[in-house]
Amino acid sequence: MSKDRSWEGNVKVRLYERVRERGYDSLTAFAEARPTASLVALAEELGPEDVAGVQVFSGLVAEAERNNRVTRLVRGQLVRELCDCLPNGWPAVLDDPNRFDVAHALGAWIAFTPETHKERARKVSDALLATPPPPGWRPLGPDDELLRTLLPDEEV
Repeated sequence: MSKDRSWEGNVKVRLYERVRERGYDSLTAFAEARPTASLVALAEELGPEDVAGVQVFSGLVAEAERNNRVTRLVRGQLVRELCDCLPNGWPAVLDDPNRFDVAHALGAWIAFTPETHKERARKVSDALLATPPPPGWRPLGPDDELLRTLLPDEEV
């Protein structure tokens, strides 16, 4: 069994070296080229033994804050969680197993949401549960029309 080295050395340097090796100038560009990949999948692509999903997300948040794109990042993370937990899209019926999968996706999303956007994320979560999207709805990126309606970019 190999040793996890994701917390050794300079994580930021390692992340950006790996991103540049793959032809991207930012972690955001790398992640947006894979809009439905989970944070774990992104981390494994960058280094299965020395990059963790939470490190990828931390870097994405830092870039989003620098570029005033946190809302877009939050929408993108919702896409990742929905694709991971609901691979067949939004369920037609919220029976117990489906309710668990939806709650898992929304709960994980809110947990990853930066504090500045948590209240908005909770409202989006409530709205999705109160008025569910069409069965099979599966956003494929942060520019999904429904997501942009529920969580529009702030005016800057």
